[in-house]
Amino acid sequence: MASMEAVGSSPLRIWLLSPYHTGSHAGWARGYAHHSRHQVQLFTMPGRFWKWRLQGGAVELAHQARSHLGRAGAPNAVLATDMLHLAVWSGLMRRALPARVPLLLYMHENQLTYPWPPHEKPDLTYAMFHWLSQLCADRVAFNSRYHLESWFQALPRLLKHFPDYNHLDRVDAVRARSTVLPVGIEPPEGEPGPPGRPPLILWNQRWEYDKRPDRFFRLLYRLAAEGVAFRLAVAGENFRQVPQEFEEARERLADRIVHWGYLPELGAYRQLLSRADLVISTADHEFFGVAVLEAVAHGAFPLLPARLSYPELIPPALHPACLYTDEEDLYAKARRRLEHPRKAPPSLVDHVRRRYAWARVAPMYDAWVAGAVHGPGR
Repeated sequence: MASMEAVGSSPLRIWLLSPYHTGSHAGWARGYAHHSRHQVQLFTMPGRFWKWRLQGGAVELAHQARSHLGRAGAPNAVLATDMLHLAVWSGLMRRALPARVPLLLYMHENQLTYPWPPHEKPDLTYAMFHWLSQLCADRVAFNSRYHLESWFQALPRLLKHFPDYNHLDRVDAVRARSTVLPVGIEPPEGEPGPPGRPPLILWNQRWEYDKRPDRFFRLLYRLAAEGVAFRLAVAGENFRQVPQEFEEARERLADRIVHWGYLPELGAYRQLLSRADLVISTADHEFFGVAVLEAVAHGAFPLLPARLSYPELIPPALHPACLYTDEEDLYAKARRRLEHPRKAPPSLVDHVRRRYAWARVAPMYDAWVAGAVHGPGR
């Protein structure tokens, strides 16, 4: 990829379009903009009303782009997230943006393989928006191999829902111009401290149904009932009404809780990560897992499902220790870690800090963008 970067040594002007600008989406955009050798201009909208962002966010971001275009001129490339209907945005910009400017799409998530809430009927409309965006993009990147593979495995079934002209033949062409680019993190400096007494269990994921908080708290209730010593820190964002499982857990585990709630201040969040001894995921869904990586980079030992994107995050040699197959396996591993506490192995901490640091990941993005700008036909 370094050879692609060498094709054009001057920094490029990149427009980054982020209509759902909060949480990991905002962290990703800011991280890349800060660490890129190119000039990255952010166009954003607040991270709320996700359905409306996919339906209508293109109108507002086209308006922002046109205003900026008049002041600063055209970019060399446009990079949009999956929360933008890129086909609509490019149509609105067709008389303003030169045709030579490549359109790049980054898939944080998708609404085809994302599990819908139990009380809601799946709506294929939003998955089609993603597909239309991919069709008009010159290049597509997914945050994990699991995400890429699961999308292209499910996509033909989506298109076969429609009666005719479904253009299944286009799937292979889009896959051929797709790649995997992980999300970067800001690793801390210094070595993790000693384990806490009692050990501190961390939840730092979203407070959502797909993360299965019921399964997580069921594990903690069982450990507590058997007299296993631990403390608990619950962080992570909540975008909707607080799930009932959290209200119950706050009462039942009150004497073990050292922190409860979202930490908007980055320094305080990182300080909490550095105190954690064990980070546990009980998720039914995960396209990447940046919260887990952040915790491991600070020294927390991970216990993760042996599926979804998690096996990609952990070196194969550590799979037996860090990945579990079912709830009984999770219970056994968690109890062992709590009764014989230790931080994450130095080899795992070093692996995460080196492999996923923005200082390493951003040049991969830069080369990917430069390849689209300077590639054949440009």
